[in-house]
Order: sequence, then structure tokens, then C-alpha cells
Amino acid sequence: MLIWFLPLFLIFLMIGLPVVFGLLAAPGLLLWLNGQERDITLLYRNVYNGMDSFPLMAIPFFMLAGELMNRGGITMRLVEFAQALMGHFRGGLAHVNILSSMLFAGLSGSAVADTSALGSMLIPAMEKQGYTRRFAAAITAASSVIGPIIPPSGIMIIYAYVMGESVAALFLAGIVPGILVGVGLMLMVKVMADKYDFPIASAKTTWGERGQASLKAFFPLMTPVIILGGILVGIFTPTEAAAVAVAYALFIGFFVLRTLKVSELPDILGRAGITSAVVLLLVGAAMAFKTVVSLSYAPQIMADFMLSLSNNPLILLLLINLLLFVVGMFLDAGPAIIILGPILGPIFVDLGVDPIHFAIIMSVNLTVGLATPPMGLVLFVASSVSGERVERIAKAILPFLAVEIFVIFLITYVPAISMTIPRLTGFVE
Repeated sequence: MLIWFLPLFLIFLMIGLPVVFGLLAAPGLLLWLNGQERDITLLYRNVYNGMDSFPLMAIPFFMLAGELMNRGGITMRLVEFAQALMGHFRGGLAHVNILSSMLFAGLSGSAVADTSALGSMLIPAMEKQGYTRRFAAAITAASSVIGPIIPPSGIMIIYAYVMGESVAALFLAGIVPGILVGVGLMLMVKVMADKYDFPIASAKTTWGERGQASLKAFFPLMTPVIILGGILVGIFTPTEAAAVAVAYALFIGFFVLRTLKVSELPDILGRAGITSAVVLLLVGAAMAFKTVVSLSYAPQIMADFMLSLSNNPLILLLLINLLLFVVGMFLDAGPAIIILGPILGPIFVDLGVDPIHFAIIMSVNLTVGLATPPMGLVLFVASSVSGERVERIAKAILPFLAVEIFVIFLITYVPAISMTIPRLTGFVE
């Protein structure tokens, strides 16, 4: 069944069927053709069971916190702070775009929210300064993948839920890889800025001006500190931390910055609800499919196949990165993690790879897939925000994808990059 699932699933996507229905229709049709009608009932019953989880409640809360932060003008304060630090470099606005993504990642944990919020501000500003629209859209899409890597991260919550790992350990393991992606992108921008003579965004700011920008950004930047600090100290669980993030966003939006209005809440709640519903439906559909996969002995078959290729963990990690990269081109990170995590995770744990290390390899690889043609989701969001064609953005993003792939291999073969902070804090032995 698994041999025919992917082609059938891709056919459903090509004819315009939404991913969630493709995830249900493809195995449902194959089970029916195989005479397994009883398993079809199990498939669809598990859609609800897959969503009915306390840890997954963190996702809509983080989505809502991101919407509140964005609507409250907090995104603009982060951009101003980034510009005060990086605007005087050649290619300053491109650097500002990347640094803003790194800062925004600590608020939303969503690549799509990052592309939409920052792209609507920075793409027109970059174009006005002389950058091409496709380059501005490409750097926005490439840097937005940092959002789900630096905590809080929606896909890491999903991975922890599916694989029974610690959310806090995954959050901590994502900090250095996320920073590495950002630094790598900045180095590529520097090379391109020197070669193509990119403009300088602004004159070098004084320390006083940087201090003012820091004060304006102080309350937004405290969000990840409160979230991670509360989880690490043991004050609240990740789901409770997400609820605290919403309360904090409401507090600073209404009482500190006074940029939110009560009349805006219905629209904010509606947008967060729709976004959360899309994610949770995908999770439910993917969990239902995972149940069918487990009945077909797919994990054992896949393990036997991979071990027949090689029993060297280094070679298998190379092969799995290639597989994940291809999967990320076509499938969203959440469903891919739910489908492939239970199949691939146990194989590498048995080979001596730490489960948290493998989780980061998989999460970062599939997150980069969000910006990878032909079906990278953030490419389409960047196209919608900028008005530039997807294929032109896809061509311009290739140098940045090369950097991100290099970082993926660094994370893969240097476990200390992702494992040092969780070990120092006692979340991993």
C-alpha cells in the first residue's frame, strides 16, 4: 500500500485537492481496493483522536500570541531594533530581514507568519532601496524557515507529541541550529553585497539610538525568555507556556504599548482560529494515516530495507537527509514528521543516534523544505505578499538554500551543535 500511496497522494495534490483530504483519500481508496473496509473506519475515526491532545493545544495558543504581537505593532519594533543594529552594513536591509526573522521566531514559531508579517513591510522597503523584488522575496522566504527552528516551534511540539519526547529538550536543541541558519544567511548576503554592491540601509546609529530601539523592543523580546524560562524552571508546561504567551501579548498590547483595540480582537481570534484549524486538521489526518501505516508493518519493512543498504549510521544519515529533502519539496513539515517520524526515528535510535539529535535533524530538514521548490509553502506566501512569480523567487533563493543545506549537514554530523544546551540544562543525559 505504501508503494502506491505517494504517487496517488501527489496526483490528488496536482488536481487541486487540499493536503488534508489527500492524506485521507489516498489511504482510504487503497484500503477499499485492498478489501480492508474495517480499517477505513479506523482511519477516519483517528482523525479526531489525533487532534484530541493536551500538548497540541500549545499550537493554537502560540498562533494566537503571534497574531496579537503582529497586530499590536510589535513586529515593527523588532524591525526597528534590527535596523539599529545592522542597517549600516552594506546590504543592510537584507541583514535586517534575517535578524528580524530570528527575533520574530521567538514570538510565533511559524514560517508562514514570519513571511507574511515581515514580508509585507520589508519587501516594499527593499525594493524602494534598489533591491530586485525577487531577491527581496527570496531572502524573506529563506530567512522565514528560522521561525520553526528557534523556540517556540509548532513542528517541534508536533514531533514531541508523536514521538513521546520532551518539548523543552527539543526547544533547547533548536536554539543553536536556528542561530547558525541565520548567521549562514548573513554571510551569504555579505558575499553577495560585496559582489553586487548592495545599498546601505541607513547611517550608523549612535549607542543612544540603539538604546532607544532596544527599549522599544524590550517587552517583545521578553516573550521567549518568559516562555523558555518558565518551562525550564518548571513553573509551567509548554502548553501552559503558550497560554501565558497569549496573556503576555494581551497585556503589553493593551496596557503597556496600547497598540491593540478591543474591536480588533474578533478578527485576530478568527485569523488565529483558521490557521490553527488548518494545522490541527493536518495533524489529525496525518495521525490517522500513521495508524494505518502501523498496521501494514511499514516501520519494520523500512528498517530492514535501510539496513540492507548500510549499517553505518553516517551513511544512513546522509541517505535520510536526501530523502527528507525530497519529501520536504512536496509535503508540509507537520504531516511529514507525523508520517515519517515513527518509521525513521526508531531505526536511528537503534543505531545509537540520540532521539533529540535525530528530531532536530528531521525538523530542520523538513522546515527548510518549506522554502524549497516546487511546492514550498513559504514560496507561495512570499509570492502572494510580493506579487512576484513563484518560479522567479525559486531561482533567486537557490544560494540561500545551499547555505541552509550546508547547515543541515553540520547539524547532522556535529551532534554537539544541537545537544550541548539540552545536556547543560539536564534535559538530556
